Amino acid sequence: MKEIKIIPCLDIKEGRVVKGVKFVNLRDARDPVEAATTYCKQGADELVFLDIFATVENRKTRLEWVKRVRNVTTIPFAVGGGIASIEDMKALIDLGVDKVSINTAAVKNPRLIAEAAKEFGKERLVVAIDGRKNPPESGLPRLEVVVKSGNEPTGIDIADWAKRVEELGAGEILLTSKDTDGTREGYDLEMTRAVAEAVAIPVTASGGAGTMEHLYQAVATGKASAVLAASIFHFGEISIPQAKKYLQEKGIPVRI
Repeated sequence: MKEIKIIPCLDIKEGRVVKGVKFVNLRDARDPVEAATTYCKQGADELVFLDIFATVENRKTRLEWVKRVRNVTTIPFAVGGGIASIEDMKALIDLGVDKVSINTAAVKNPRLIAEAAKEFGKERLVVAIDGRKNPPESGLPRLEVVVKSGNEPTGIDIADWAKRVEELGAGEILLTSKDTDGTREGYDLEMTRAVAEAVAIPVTASGGAGTMEHLYQAVATGKASAVLAASIFHFGEISIPQAKKYLQEKGIPVRI
């Protein structure tokens, strides 16, 4: 097993880090520059910055917000939200962003994945996938892709989409369950494992971490290559070193 990455996530609204439950009921968490500085010092493996209302508000990522955080970040830095073209990606990469993450735009225009992989290299391209569970009688896929911050269903099976994303050239997948997001009740292990087993590229589990055991379950049961969390880190309940020490003691390889 390769080293498992621990990744804090900065969900940004109006220039502040926020956190909600199931993509709604957002509350202020902390200043993004202060958060990024702290996570870098604690030894986070990467940092993800998501301008969560960019697509919903039909605008591009706020570059000034990104620049403030990029200036203090000393670890690999990925940015998503409102990225819909090669030009959008280039603007971010020119700011020093290491990876760009596309979600809704990839579903609407899958060719963008191939174009971006060719232009920037697959190692710089993350495809974020948001999913939800549907009841058996719904006539919809059991695990369905949703877009526009979880507000729009697609009718696309999540494992099928993950396979296509990989074929088109994505370097990794950031998978978030809308159903578990912010609940602190654990990742959606069924969804995580379904995607991880469908592809060979790394899959980051996101949505629902509330304890260090949840981080372990995402790897041991969900087969994730990395675990992303927000609330437990933002509100000081668990530190990055504590999470790494716990996983190491459970036999999971991490970078100390």
